[in-house]
Amino acid sequence: MKTLCNCPRWLKITGLVVLLLTVVLGIVGYNRFMRDYGATVFDNPDDRFKYGSMGAENDAGIPYWIFYVLPRVFPDKLPKPGVGYASFGVVWEEGQELPVGFSKRRIGFDRVANTCASCHVSSYRTQADETPTLVVAGPNHTLDLEAFFRFLVDCAKDPRFNADTLMAEIELASKLDFIDRMAYRYLIIPITKKRLTEREGQFQWLYRHDFPEWGRGRDDAMNLTKYFMIRWPMDDSFGPTDMPSVWNLKKYQPEKGHRMNFAGDSHDPYSVVIDSALGLMGAEPKDKDDFLGHIDWLVDYLKNKPAPKYPFPIDAARAAHGKSVFDANCAACHASARTGTIVPLAEIGTDRGRINTWGKQAAIEANKVVSDMGIQRKGLVEAPLTGYVAQFLDGIWLRAPYLHNGSVPSLADMLAPPAQRPQVFWRGYDVYDQTKVGFVVQGPEAERAGTPLDTRLRGNGNGGHSFGTSLPAGDKTDLLEYLKTL
Repeated sequence: MKTLCNCPRWLKITGLVVLLLTVVLGIVGYNRFMRDYGATVFDNPDDRFKYGSMGAENDAGIPYWIFYVLPRVFPDKLPKPGVGYASFGVVWEEGQELPVGFSKRRIGFDRVANTCASCHVSSYRTQADETPTLVVAGPNHTLDLEAFFRFLVDCAKDPRFNADTLMAEIELASKLDFIDRMAYRYLIIPITKKRLTEREGQFQWLYRHDFPEWGRGRDDAMNLTKYFMIRWPMDDSFGPTDMPSVWNLKKYQPEKGHRMNFAGDSHDPYSVVIDSALGLMGAEPKDKDDFLGHIDWLVDYLKNKPAPKYPFPIDAARAAHGKSVFDANCAACHASARTGTIVPLAEIGTDRGRINTWGKQAAIEANKVVSDMGIQRKGLVEAPLTGYVAQFLDGIWLRAPYLHNGSVPSLADMLAPPAQRPQVFWRGYDVYDQTKVGFVVQGPEAERAGTPLDTRLRGNGNGGHSFGTSLPAGDKTDLLEYLKTL
C-alpha cells in the first residue's frame, strides 16, 4: 500500500501550495472581516462618553465608507438637503471625524455605530453666529432621530444603493486597496443593504401617517424598547418622549422609592444604562465582560457628572425672593421626599400617551430577554404605569422644552395657564432665550433649523402641570430667576 510519502512530487507540491493558500486566505479573511482591533482609548472621560465604543459596531455598525458617502449619494433623502449629517441636528465638534455620539471601530474593516452621547449631549448658543457650547450628559434637543432611522432604511431600499454607485463615490474619497475594493463591492455593500432593509419591519410605526413626527429632540422611548428588545408586533400606541438629561445620576436612590424614566418604569441608573446600551447594540453583546465593564464605567461617570451651572448673569435679589416662591409653590414635589417618585396622572394632568405605550407584561418580557443574556440588573418595573415622576430640577435651565413630551417650550410658558401656552412652536434651534428660560422657538431662524411641534396632535398635549400658573407676574419672574440657579 502506498503512503502519503510515496505520492508524486507534483501532488505534494500542489498540496503544500493549497495548504499555504488556505492559511494565507484564512489570515487575510480574519484580519479583513473578523478581527477586532480594539476600541480607541480616550484619556479624557468626556471624550470617551462622546466617542467611545460600547461594542455596537459588531451587529449595529455601518461600514465606515458606506456611512461616509450616504449623504452624498442620497441628498434627496435628507431632512434638509445639502448639509449632510448635520441636517439631522447631530452635535458636531470642529475638527472631529464623526459627530458626537458616533464611534468608529475596526472589526475587520472600519465600522460606525451610535453611542449614548448621540441623544445625551446638549448644545446652546447666545446668538446665531456663535460656535455652540456643548454640555455632556444633557438632552440633545436638536437631534432628529426619527429622520435618521428612516434615512438609513430609505437609502437601503433605493435602487441606487448598489455597488457601482456607492463604489464610485467611495473611490472619490479614498484609495482602497484591492482587497478592500473587492470586499466592499461583492460583500460589504450587498450585506449592508440586506441588513438595513431588514430593519424596515422594526421601523414600521415610524412610517405611520396617523402618528405625528417625533421632531427634533424626541423619540418614542418605550415603543423603541418593545419593537427592538422584545420584538413585539406593532400596536396602536404612540408616546413621544423628550430626550432626558443623564447627569448627576447619583441623585436617584431606589431605596427611597425613586424611579427612573419619565413614567417611572425603571428601577435604577444601572438598569437604565444597560437597557439603553442594549437598544443601541440591537443584539446580545459579543463580549459580555467587556460590555459590562463599559456599563460600570458609564454608570460611575454619569453618577458623578454634575449638572451644568447657568452660564449667564443672574439677578441675585430676584433669585433670593424666587426661592421663597419656589418653597411655597414647587418644593412639595420638586425638593422633597416626593421628588423622584411617581405623581398620579389624575393629579398632574399631562398627556397620557407615554403611559399607554408600556405595561406590566412588556416589562416582564423585556426583563426576561436581558436575563436570558446572563445579565443581571433590577430591570424594568413589572407593574402598570400610573403617572409621571416628579423631576429633580438640577440643570433645569438646559432641559427645554418641558414636560415629558417636550410640549412646552420654556419655563416661562410652564408658568402660563395651559390654555395660554404656545400651540405650535419650532423645536431644535439652539440659540438660548435668557428671558423665558428655554430656546428660541419662533421666527425664521428657528423655522429653518427646527421642526414644528403641534400640541393639538396625538401625544403632543401641553395641558396639565398647572402649578404656579396663577402666581402674580412679579413672583413668576423671580421664580424663573431662582430656577436658573439650580
